[in-house]
Amino acid sequence: MTIRFDEDALMALAGKTAFARGQAYAADGRVEILERGPKSVRARVTGSEVYRTSVTLSGSAIGGECSCPAFIDYGFCKHMVATALAANDTNSPASGGVLDRIRKFLLTKDAPALADLLLEHAMQDDGLLRRLELLAASAGGNDKTVLARLRKVITDTTRVDGFVEYQEARSWASGVAEALNQVAALVSTGRARIARQLAQHALDRIGAAIEHVDDSDGHAGGLLDLAEEIHLAACQASPPDAKDLAKDLFAREMDDEWGTFDHSMERYADLLGDAGQAEYRRLAEAAWEKVTAQRGRSDAVADQYSPGQLIQILDGFAARDGDVDKRIALRTYHLQSSWQHLQLARFCLEHNRADEALRYAEDGLKVDGDGRPPEQLVEFVVERHVAMGNTDKALTVLWHAFDLFPSLTLFGRLKAIGGEEARDRAIASLRVRLPQALARTAWSNPADLLIRVLTAETMFEEAWDMVRAHKGSDSVVMALAETSGPRHPKEALAVYTATIDKLVSTGGNGNYEEAHRLIIKMGHLRARQEQVSYVAELMVRFKARRNFIKLLKA
Repeated sequence: MTIRFDEDALMALAGKTAFARGQAYAADGRVEILERGPKSVRARVTGSEVYRTSVTLSGSAIGGECSCPAFIDYGFCKHMVATALAANDTNSPASGGVLDRIRKFLLTKDAPALADLLLEHAMQDDGLLRRLELLAASAGGNDKTVLARLRKVITDTTRVDGFVEYQEARSWASGVAEALNQVAALVSTGRARIARQLAQHALDRIGAAIEHVDDSDGHAGGLLDLAEEIHLAACQASPPDAKDLAKDLFAREMDDEWGTFDHSMERYADLLGDAGQAEYRRLAEAAWEKVTAQRGRSDAVADQYSPGQLIQILDGFAARDGDVDKRIALRTYHLQSSWQHLQLARFCLEHNRADEALRYAEDGLKVDGDGRPPEQLVEFVVERHVAMGNTDKALTVLWHAFDLFPSLTLFGRLKAIGGEEARDRAIASLRVRLPQALARTAWSNPADLLIRVLTAETMFEEAWDMVRAHKGSDSVVMALAETSGPRHPKEALAVYTATIDKLVSTGGNGNYEEAHRLIIKMGHLRARQEQVSYVAELMVRFKARRNFIKLLKA
């Protein structure tokens, strides 16, 4: 089976400019195919330097990588395009590439000659030297020797001098990953016990180094996950003492600021067994007693144990026991903000504790004093009162929230529960408070809410009066124009005309398309001849905006 890359897909990945440059590179013979297989091709591409490039095919998905700076910064590059196109042009079952020829040559050499050749090049190539060192460290020798060798390799590869910048992070992570892969290989070769020790060492080293690495692409975080997977696999292959494992995992979960060992009790449950899980629970409960006893004080206990992590662990045990009271009690520890009250109220309701749910939610409304509680919390309290048949209490809560921080959502709920009377009262309240609100703020238009409310209630005449008196934000007035256009064509046409001028003057295809949409709407609001004259005037005034003119002619 031969490999072939779809040129349209290559252009979509690289963009037109990089694709064109890649075509030129391929046509100019700058690509040297090193190896070609049914799903990948590797090559050297000569540009300002010689770059190593690989392009892969998985189904219809094209991937790969390149050693050039452009790949690191932008992704699929011209060198990858050139490699794929060169593979398309020269692809044949009989052609294996440079690496195939080299492999056949090397197979004719004896072991000492190959060793000398590798060592000679390793002295000039740090990457090759590191790989050979890893292979030598994990091959042969007793467990103590292999442990010492690979521990040193991990220490060396994870070392950071100063700060590892973004451009260097990938290379640094690649070296660490090579070491971890050698540790992973120990699991399947009967050395799981030392693999576990090495994984623990790697976790400690990577966790300390990651603060000094620009991990924008997540390379260092991925190394932590890999090390934890090796640790789990090693434990499964050679189970440690359950209680000792529980102590180690608990300590790591408490000290793990990257989340690598979150939910360890669940992930390692089979290995921990009853004894290990009981020890894990004992450790968590003992730590929780210390935390709660020292609550509010800044001391070593607070630094040693994360209340959030402990709550997560203990909640898992309480959930398994079906102890809802304990789960609620744990959630009251951090009960400070109105949002946390809402989360607890929802939890109570999910577990058929309706009275407690309402109590915590109502307490949440008081947390911020005159501050603005989340509207979801207000809605939760209102829903609970309505469900219990207490519509008067629901309205009291809504009016309190609306008087402090009016919104369209709260207006809708007031009308839904209180009917026309509540609607009229709310609109009157907005009218009364408008002058004071206008004098108080310059950052937004306080008339917007009243305009939106009047628009929603199809009180269009009043809404336009409000616009004439206090203007209103562009989006709010546009919404009014689009909603009320058939009944107030004059006002809507004026808004559309001003908006179209602004959009076309600003330029851009998106603005042109929006202007064209509004022009079509205008055609439904006035006589045909008037519309034809308007469009003709636009074509003259904006004749230089060719993409806009194309839309008008379509």
